[in-house]
Amino acid sequence: MKEKLKSVFEKYGFKLSEEQIDQFLLYYDFLVKENEKYNLTSITDEEGVIFKHFLDSVLPANEIPSNAKVIDVGTGAGFPGIPLKIVRPDIKITLLDSLQKRVNFLEQVAVLLKLKDVTCVHARAEDFCKNSREKFDVSCSRAVAQIPTLSEYLVPFVKVGGKVIMYKSQKVEEEIESGKVAISVFGGKIKAVKNIDIKEIEAQRSFVIIDKIKSTPAKYPRGKNLPKTKPII
Repeated sequence: MKEKLKSVFEKYGFKLSEEQIDQFLLYYDFLVKENEKYNLTSITDEEGVIFKHFLDSVLPANEIPSNAKVIDVGTGAGFPGIPLKIVRPDIKITLLDSLQKRVNFLEQVAVLLKLKDVTCVHARAEDFCKNSREKFDVSCSRAVAQIPTLSEYLVPFVKVGGKVIMYKSQKVEEEIESGKVAISVFGGKIKAVKNIDIKEIEAQRSFVIIDKIKSTPAKYPRGKNLPKTKPII
């Protein structure tokens, strides 16, 4: 797995140090070992984890400014936050999840991998945002929510001048169209959509990059699951 990991990352522009490779290997072993206890992922084979979790998480790493404060909302098993922290040790990252058992897992990962400046938080996004709004340089998520919903959870965390990174699968054009109003309401503006083909697994990933151009109105994000049940479109 070590050679596979090294060669795959190099092909996509990431030259890993021995320490970073060891961190990914430790992460993989611990993920597989603890998966049954925590129900973290359905993907546990080496190739699947390398391409669909590790590589996928780091592909937009160069979009993050140096020494940025980053929040990963709905991080689950730590994707994309932990891989981003491994390849970008300069960033300070907050891993936010609404399930305590996942947060317990992430705290153990941070210790095992000897990662500094990692904060694991058990909370819903709308609750944590009350005291953390516009405190981060970057917010990101691989959550499966549609863009109108996801933007309500992500944009309020970011300072004016910061950015949001949404991880999406292919064919994101329709979703972007439906999310433009919401993004604008929350103070964002789409900067770019980057598409990357991962030929080895015949998949295309899309990354929606949003600039925060004005403050988010204080009433957002809404509670009571309204971003999902009544998204702004």
